[in-house]
Parts: sequence; C-alpha cells; structure tokens
Amino acid sequence: MFDYTGLEALAAVLREGSFERAARKLHVTPSAVSQRIKLLEERVGQVLVLRGTPCRGTDAGRRLCLHVEQVALLENDLRRKSPELVPEGQTALPTLKLAVNADSLSTWFMDAMAAFTQDGNELLDISIDDQDHTAKRIKEGEVMAAVTATGSAIAGCNTWSLGRMRYIAVASPEFVQRHLADAASDRELAQTLAQAPMMYYGRKDSLQDQWLHGLGLDGRRNNARHFLPSNQGYTRAVELGMGWGMHPAQLIAPQLASGDLMELLPGRDLYIPMYWAHTRNAQASLQRLTDCIIQAAAAWLEPMHD
Repeated sequence: MFDYTGLEALAAVLREGSFERAARKLHVTPSAVSQRIKLLEERVGQVLVLRGTPCRGTDAGRRLCLHVEQVALLENDLRRKSPELVPEGQTALPTLKLAVNADSLSTWFMDAMAAFTQDGNELLDISIDDQDHTAKRIKEGEVMAAVTATGSAIAGCNTWSLGRMRYIAVASPEFVQRHLADAASDRELAQTLAQAPMMYYGRKDSLQDQWLHGLGLDGRRNNARHFLPSNQGYTRAVELGMGWGMHPAQLIAPQLASGDLMELLPGRDLYIPMYWAHTRNAQASLQRLTDCIIQAAAAWLEPMHD
C-alpha cells in the first residue's frame, strides 16, 4: 500500500509548484513535506519531484499525483452516497485537472463547467493547450481528461466525439485594403495571404497553415508571424490590422455583423473535430462531467460528418 501522507505531499508540491506553498496548504512545515516525499521516493525507488522554480514531477511523480486525484474523486463519491462512512471535512475537495484548447474554453466549454460546478463540489484546474497536443497531456499523466482533436484511440482512455468547430479566415477592412486590394481572383487573394502578416495564438497553432494547405498553398515559409496567446488579444489585434487569422465563426459573429472584421474567402471554412477523452479508470467519477460536456458541445458545435 502507498503512504497516502506522502502522496498527499507529492500532489501538493506539484500542484502548488514549491515545497513552501505546499506546506502552507497542508498546514505543516516545508521540512515535513520534504521528508514525506523523500520517504515516498525511497519506497518507490525513484525520483518523483524535480526541484526547481517551479517544482515539476517526473513521469512517475505525475502518474502518482494523478492516482491521488482519482482516489480523492472516489472518496468524494463515497461521501455523497454514504456520508456516515466519510464524514464531511475529513477529506479534501477533489480537484480535476483538465486540458482544453483556448477556443473551446472561450465558447462552449464554459457552459459545461458552469453546469458541472452548479451541481457538485469538485474543483477544476484547467490547463490551456493546442487541441492537437492536449492528448499528450493525458498520456504523460499531467491531466485526467482533455478536449482534443485526436480521434484515434488513446491508451487507457475512453473517447467521445463532440462535433466540429468551424473556423473562418478574417481580417480588418483596413488590412484588406492595404494588402489584398490588388488581388483579382480568389486564387490571387489566397496567394497574397500566404505571404501577408499572419496572427498565431502560439507556436503550436497551425490553423492558418492548415487552411492555406487546403487551398494548395504552403504558408510555413512565411516568417511574417505575430504570436499572441490571448483569445481576446488575438481578435483585437486582427481588428486593428496587425495580421489576418483563423477564428471560430461563433466567437466573432458580432465583429462580422458590425463590419469590424471581414471574411476573406467565404465558403472556404476549416472544420476541426473535437473529442473528449479521459482516463478509463475514472469513468464512474467523471460521468457527470462527461454528460455536461457532451450537452454543451451539442449546443455549440456542428455535427461530425460520416
């Protein structure tokens, strides 16, 4: 059996990022936290925490931390169903670590979180990552569940299809006048866009490249790229003419209606599939969250094509 005092200390250090903050969370001294983790590392025979700023978990450390969080979920379920077995206050509220792409978080996923938290006491710890990379977070034991664009099977996970998010290429009227006024056809416009300044959410963002690839163009050679990891800031930068970029159609409906943004090639939309995946051994504990996510996604996303 694992020493759950040590596991609790490990989870606190990885969650808080330092021994000092973990100690305050656990109401003990930093040396006590260090001793508990040392004993746990001796017991499992390997390093679990990489000391630094912040402290990070090794592969084994992250998986043990995930195990602690799953146990907390099970204890929380037991307390709900049989409160006499686990009296209130004897266990900490469970925290669910999830990975979500920024566009989902700015749209439909907020509805899912609101519905989930209204009917439960679980806490959420959300990490933002590109939808093509969130599945890796589950594989490496960093999160318990994720919204991902990966439809293929993930080892040890259950996966649900949620729908497709529709993206459109847009720019400001001023940007169109400055960079695209001489384009005499859709093909010329697309070729110009492949060389014009582009907005990217971050280094992992490939939506603009995917869209251009669908037009038979390679935008990866274009070094005129702005990186702005903020959905609100990204949209505002495009409105101000810094570059063109891909946006979820529903997210920028007001700007399209007001004329602050213009769709560049109507009818040439980019559809990104969305899936929900979580560790299989947390199926029962995450069923309510899964139900909330499927319901919210159905209201926002377009159906998958066969």
